[in-house]
Amino acid sequence: MFKVIRTEGRARRGVFTCAHGTVQTPVFMNVGTQGAIKGAVSALDLKEAGCQVELSNTYHLHLRPGDQVVRAMGGLHRFMAWDGPILTDSGGFQVFSLAGLRKIKEEGVTFSSHIDGRRIFMGPEESMQIQSNLGSDIAMAFDECVENPAPYEYAKASCERTLRWLERCRAEHDRLNALPDTVNPGQQLFGINQGATFPDLRIWHMRQTANIDCAGYAIGGLAVGEPTQVMYDIIDAVEPYMPADKPRYLMGVGTPSNIIEGVARGVDFFDCVMPARNARHGKLYTWEGSINIKNEKYKLDAGPIDPACGCPVCRHFSRAYLRHLFAAEEMLAMRLAVLHNLTFYNTLALRIREALDSGTFAGFRAEFSEKLARRL
Repeated sequence: MFKVIRTEGRARRGVFTCAHGTVQTPVFMNVGTQGAIKGAVSALDLKEAGCQVELSNTYHLHLRPGDQVVRAMGGLHRFMAWDGPILTDSGGFQVFSLAGLRKIKEEGVTFSSHIDGRRIFMGPEESMQIQSNLGSDIAMAFDECVENPAPYEYAKASCERTLRWLERCRAEHDRLNALPDTVNPGQQLFGINQGATFPDLRIWHMRQTANIDCAGYAIGGLAVGEPTQVMYDIIDAVEPYMPADKPRYLMGVGTPSNIIEGVARGVDFFDCVMPARNARHGKLYTWEGSINIKNEKYKLDAGPIDPACGCPVCRHFSRAYLRHLFAAEEMLAMRLAVLHNLTFYNTLALRIREALDSGTFAGFRAEFSEKLARRL
């Protein structure tokens, strides 16, 4: 299901196979939380943007339209007209992001819906059942994402509970995949490493998690407020204990520079809402750094967002026109901006793979890691 075909230092060039296709890694996954990319972008647009994997959220789709509705419509692939691989988050991140609306116990988590306040219970079994109904190719284990900084004893207890939850996820996932009417019997389960910013907890938890057979392993609970260097230090600590023959996924990360540095540390999969979210506010990525298209200096700029970009937006529209759309609060502004940023991120992953293929990733990292972090 996963094969490393080339390495350069700790960076890995690989191929991941699942029920809905083959994924070239390293890969950036485009986040469509509720089955759509925010900014009026459809699954057909994702093809144009070079997306390989679409990511949706278990908690949100369980609330609306309901995972049973998605199942009745033939699964998430048919529902949103996307025929490529899909990864579904487990709902575990909402344990972190909805801290004021939930209560954690050994059995699972009780939420108050952010939509209408109704009470919802989700544990490992429920998360697996919802993800099975959605029919994604990769189901993430149900975990607790702990805020940073966190008290050591709480982080330790949370790690131990997340490990117990993974064992329950594994058993329920196997049961569901064996059912005759399962939407996607080829669905694969990824385990998640936690431990806040404590290297010893991270290493212990990764060692224990690796003992539970999963198709891949993720590093969760980072990029939630800790300094960037701390995130890199945790990846450095954990990576030696992640199975070398399984894909490695850094959840919720990140900036273009974060992705380059993550690849250099042995990570294969990335996702983040950042490219679409920033686009909706006028922050656009170029190969020289990021720009704010709302700035006055672009009022009469007839050039594309990025002369080095071949996306449909850069081929057909000027910076001046994009700035006008934002000033006029036209919906098209967000759509075009999101399409550009998603294309940029997918192209970044492509260029990283090409650099690994040619043995030039070190040079690529030296040229672009700092450059892509700057604002123009």
